[in-house]
Amino acid sequence: MDRENRDEGFGDERHSSRGGDRDEGPRIKSSYFLPKPVKVGDEVEVKIEAVASRGDGIAKKDGFVIFVKGAKQGETVKAKVVDVKARFAIAEPVE
Repeated sequence: MDRENRDEGFGDERHSSRGGDRDEGPRIKSSYFLPKPVKVGDEVEVKIEAVASRGDGIAKKDGFVIFVKGAKQGETVKAKVVDVKARFAIAEPVE
């Protein structure tokens, strides 16, 4: 092999744009896979600790965040879970 071809890195792993053989994808926290304390359809009674920027109340159940639509800070509400994501749930007040 002549010098010209060697300098272009053909067959040379050191010139890989992926950084060698480190093939790491995006990191996912292990808590993503843990069971959630609520599931869709559950009715829970929670105390609203704060209000999110979009106006939904923020509550927690066993450290898991639940957004309750339209709830106000300081209220204790009964809410029905309508969606569960990896890090939070969305609920609507039960009347």
